[in-house]
Amino acid sequence: MWNYADIWETVADAVPDRAAQIHGPRTLTWAQFDRRADALARHLLDAGLTHQAKVAAYLYNAPEYLETYFAAFKAGLAPVNTNYRYVADELIYLFDNADAEGVVFHASFTATVEQIRAGLPKVKAWIAVAEPGHPVPGFAADYDELMRRDAPRVRAPWGRSGDDLLILYTGGTTGMPKGVMWRQDDLFFVLGAGGNVLLGIPPLESLAEAGARAAAAEPAVMIAAAPLMHGTAQFTSIAALTAGGAIASLPSTSFNALEFWDEAARLKATSAAVVGMAFAAPMLEALDRHPGRWDLGGLKRLGSSGTVWSMENKQGLLEHLPGCAIFDSLGSSEAVGLGASSSAAGATAETAKFMVGPNSAVFTEDGRRVEAGSGERGQVAVSGFLPVGYYKDPEKTARTFKTLEGKRWSIPGDFATVEADGSLKLLGRGSQVINTGGEKVFPEEVEEAIKRYPGVRDAAVVGVPDARFGERICAVVEVGDGDAPTLAMISQHVRLHLAAYKAPRELVLEPIARAANGKLDYKAVRALALDRLAAAALSHTADMKAL
Repeated sequence: MWNYADIWETVADAVPDRAAQIHGPRTLTWAQFDRRADALARHLLDAGLTHQAKVAAYLYNAPEYLETYFAAFKAGLAPVNTNYRYVADELIYLFDNADAEGVVFHASFTATVEQIRAGLPKVKAWIAVAEPGHPVPGFAADYDELMRRDAPRVRAPWGRSGDDLLILYTGGTTGMPKGVMWRQDDLFFVLGAGGNVLLGIPPLESLAEAGARAAAAEPAVMIAAAPLMHGTAQFTSIAALTAGGAIASLPSTSFNALEFWDEAARLKATSAAVVGMAFAAPMLEALDRHPGRWDLGGLKRLGSSGTVWSMENKQGLLEHLPGCAIFDSLGSSEAVGLGASSSAAGATAETAKFMVGPNSAVFTEDGRRVEAGSGERGQVAVSGFLPVGYYKDPEKTARTFKTLEGKRWSIPGDFATVEADGSLKLLGRGSQVINTGGEKVFPEEVEEAIKRYPGVRDAAVVGVPDARFGERICAVVEVGDGDAPTLAMISQHVRLHLAAYKAPRELVLEPIARAANGKLDYKAVRALALDRLAAAALSHTADMKAL
């Protein structure tokens, strides 16, 4: 069985002097990547972490992120992603639910960590990465100091296995994040087994072959523009490292399109991982405003997953990048490879239209396979190499992973029809989850935060179309007597309780009708919100013309 520590150590031995991690002016070779991961692994073991103990990466994109994962793989521990936008209550839930025993964090998060430490008695090791203006706090080990220690290659007493886990927390469809448990062996195969079907590269058959291929391959640089805390960039980076490539993370902690193109040109990047329009819209704007500024001839692949990416944007990018191909994947943390869409200059795929993956199908809710061209709606499912399930949640595991036609399938809830040509026309999630720039937002938790604002009688939250982010959050709020709150007031209030991306970007003040059982008709609420927003836009336009 395959284990990523074994693979990456083999690559490090084969190409020790080749770049593995790049972050602005910092470049770490494969030998350094390997040695630094050993130093961290040794510290975690010395702190008392045992087989498959959970190690959380509470980090921005930086070399330390993937070093934390490499260290966990080496020591037979299970790495856990962390959404760095979470506030204290959300982090306590995540780390407690994950049973985290080690947390590696950027020092700029110290104030938040100080708030939650007392509520997390299971954590045995706090390790901080210093940043300019943010020193390492006294309660944490200094990451850079650990890196200066001499540490031989680490292999824990319990060894390594393809059964060792990587846990990827995802919003899913229930309102609280759930940990998707991937066995490393399954993840290796679902990410291409070290090969690339599109490029005609066959899967790896041995560790020796992994080293030989890395040594023979031309150096490649993949820019992880999307956050490594999400599966899109994380899984793409894991696959790129397995091929002996280098992962470049952008110096800034928030996405800047000019910086992205500057780094792509400087590093002669060959590929990049983004998340749909939240990244692609400003990327195209930058290219349109600065034609010819960058030499991007080496960029051969832009990849995205997890959110809708418009055909018009793809066409615009390809006009500037004629030698590049765009790969848009339909999938999720628990269902990789549901479908794919590829675009190249002169041949751009329709928005939300995907070819069915080789292990995918569409099933009706009663378990029948949807036939091509039937017009029948169903949920997209994938079989083959799948996660074990959700960490500590057997009920959600049973709802998502089902046996149909004698096989186990992952069915995360994406509805689609199957066109006559066999392609999928994606319709969206069956739940009310709002997908804004790849971030999943659950209406109920935002509604509950809004209801805590003084004078608010009721609240409903829906997603409305947004050209850049796919959807933006709109709050429909019913108020009692007194002054009505503004959007800025409601948004600021939500930010006190939830991550900033969950705060409303639109506000409609309107009485809210509920059914006798207290439930909301979200379809009706969304229609009301769209109607009121359209009317407000028309009124604003008329006022501007009158000036």
